[in-house]
Amino acid sequence: MGLTSTVLAIDAGNSKTDVAVVSVAGEVLATARGGGFRPPAVGVPAALEALAEPVARAFADARVASVSHVSACLANADLPVEEERLAAALHARAWGTSVEVRNDTFAVLRAGVAEPRGVAVVCGAGINCAGMRPDGRTARFPAIGRISGDWGGGWSLAEEALWHAARAEDGRGGPTSLARTLPAHFGLPTMYALIEALHLEHVDPGRRHELTPVLFATAADGDPVARGLVTRLAEEVTVMATVALTRLDLLDEETPVLLGGSVLTAGHPLLDDTVHGLLAARAPKAEVRVVTESPVLGAALLGLDRLGAEPAAARRARRYWER
Repeated sequence: MGLTSTVLAIDAGNSKTDVAVVSVAGEVLATARGGGFRPPAVGVPAALEALAEPVARAFADARVASVSHVSACLANADLPVEEERLAAALHARAWGTSVEVRNDTFAVLRAGVAEPRGVAVVCGAGINCAGMRPDGRTARFPAIGRISGDWGGGWSLAEEALWHAARAEDGRGGPTSLARTLPAHFGLPTMYALIEALHLEHVDPGRRHELTPVLFATAADGDPVARGLVTRLAEEVTVMATVALTRLDLLDEETPVLLGGSVLTAGHPLLDDTVHGLLAARAPKAEVRVVTESPVLGAALLGLDRLGAEPAAARRARRYWER
């Protein structure tokens, strides 16, 4: 390993991609941002082509043609077999001598810890959890939806809120203020009007994610149904973290448990207080905190780990993103 060793760090999510070229000494040589990474929607070749543009800009700014190692943390790399396929596709691009692909949850985890040891639960559009130990052991979940046992994430919360609101309005379910607050968000008078607007796409179905903050606001106002959904999410976060800690034999050790993603970093008091309370009871040695560091830092640190960089390099890289 020489001083010329470099890492191409990639954190590619559904909505945006961040890349960085980092030396083995932890110096950030260049960064760039691109669009989302969505192989299920556009196919692997097109998704990788979208990555090529920010990578080319970062390489140009760093004045390199390739790197020693590519550390890519990618959304939609949910299974080991998908990671292997994406790693092979990235290797064919010849951006680096070696390539390692991980699910993007690992980027959030590594960004938030001083060493590769801990558990992260990420809740944004979906929900996922990953854990790691310095010896290379990991804990993870498929996280591909209900067929893999998942519940939670902004999309699921919006769907659940709509379900309860629809049934409240037509009499199949109990009362909830969601029947009023959800359609009101779109300037509509009733749930029937919202159902029709979503079904006929007068309201873009992709805007359903806007209903998640409405759910939390309704819960904060005391609605029992909305509060029940928030409490259920807190339970799910706790279960995932506790299972990962148990798998890694970390339940009885002081261990970072990191919370990331737009839902868990939004500062919803009911959710935050319930998660902290449940984890205090079930994993009392867990050191719980919200991750504020950039996930691309995590991808860079994983790459530096792979190159065997000195601890000072990780500290230097971290300082760059903490500026």
